[in-house]
Amino acid sequence: MSAENKIGAKLRQLREAKEMNIEQLAEKSQCHADQIRQIEEGALVPSLTPLMQISRALGVRLGTLMDDDPLNGPAVFNNAHAPNVIRFSGKDPEATSSNLDFVSMAAGKKDRHMEPFMIEVKPRTGEAAPLSGHEGEEFIYVISGSIQINYGKTTYELEAGQSIYYDSVVPHDVHAKGGEPARILAVVYVPC
Repeated sequence: MSAENKIGAKLRQLREAKEMNIEQLAEKSQCHADQIRQIEEGALVPSLTPLMQISRALGVRLGTLMDDDPLNGPAVFNNAHAPNVIRFSGKDPEATSSNLDFVSMAAGKKDRHMEPFMIEVKPRTGEAAPLSGHEGEEFIYVISGSIQINYGKTTYELEAGQSIYYDSVVPHDVHAKGGEPARILAVVYVPC
């Protein structure tokens, strides 16, 4: 089963356990009902933002939608044995393939407050994506390539070895700069 289908299946399971229909979850999460329906059916997720809004509306951590079995001890990440990749379209409504490949670096870590990811950021084709914000904070460290972050009305360009830490409530978008992919370490904190 693909990571998208796991997210969709888990979302449906959590929603049904809370005895909510899709429309109720859409209203509570401020996401469109069609988007929730598509996620549950295994469609490409646009970005972390709707998953954060949905997890908050369900009263669960973001990791709950992305994990399998919870670990009580520390989570050890080995890139050579990375778990399933979670693919996002990067908010491109025309996207038919992933622009952002996320690998959770703490999959299963029980009761965590941060979400560390290794992300392959592919070059974007077409128009700039809309900015979106959510509660919390993000830390990004560029491992290879270069990225551009549109943050409010300011643009930041980062090369390998540079990092940025920002409040994610400010609308933002992260994408590869130029025609080459980039690889980043991103740590996302979302308050419950």
